[in-house]
Amino acid sequence: MSTISDTLVCRLAEADHVAVLTGAGISAESGIPTFRDPDGLWDEFEPQELANVEAFLDNPTLVQGWYRHRRQVVEEAEPNAGHRALKALEAHVPSVSVVTQNVDDLHNRAGSDAVIELHGNITRNYCVDCERTAAPDVVDAAIRDGAPARCPACDGLIRPDVVWFGERLPPEAVERADAATARADVLLSVGTSAVVYPAARYPVRAREHGAYVAEVNPDTTGVTPDVDESIRGPAGEVLPALVEAVGDRSEEGAGAP
Repeated sequence: MSTISDTLVCRLAEADHVAVLTGAGISAESGIPTFRDPDGLWDEFEPQELANVEAFLDNPTLVQGWYRHRRQVVEEAEPNAGHRALKALEAHVPSVSVVTQNVDDLHNRAGSDAVIELHGNITRNYCVDCERTAAPDVVDAAIRDGAPARCPACDGLIRPDVVWFGERLPPEAVERADAATARADVLLSVGTSAVVYPAARYPVRAREHGAYVAEVNPDTTGVTPDVDESIRGPAGEVLPALVEAVGDRSEEGAGAP
């Protein structure tokens, strides 16, 4: 792990609002494969083949089965030290917003108060016709019977509450993410390659608004040239160390005459 600067620690300790942009890297540390990782019996399919409306309407049972498998992987995983550290940061900063590209619900399960899900949440399902929420066991039961999962209320097809290729991001989530970025004193870009828009623009936009921007990633990314600081290392190691340092700095400030 590379060194965390005193500047970042001080800026976090003095911040009124911190925005955190997270990507697949933070969840990979919980054992969740990234979207394009090999996935056993689903290896023969490319994600683009299944994660779109056309594939769903053409073969809903196949697509529902793939997402059921992915949901089960997520449900068996646990938030890691990186997720928990972001929750712990809330004890030292008045306001923390987590803007995530992940659909795995781990930030919510770690207890973060303000989670903005740009790409939806794979643990939720809804009817494409009446838009009612559908319980996971409705999907599970249908798949066990080898039939498409349908809405108990209107018989419409049930789909996962995630953003597919070719679909717009949820406008409310984008609006909240834009606002969180614009008012951030510090933005942390964690475990994201920063190549997928609109999320990739948030570190740059935050810096334009005067925020101190730091990335946490084992590798260089598309946003590396545009940040104030890069910390090379996994989120599960860097974030707990960072939050501990911020806590120590806050205590020192509280004890000053």
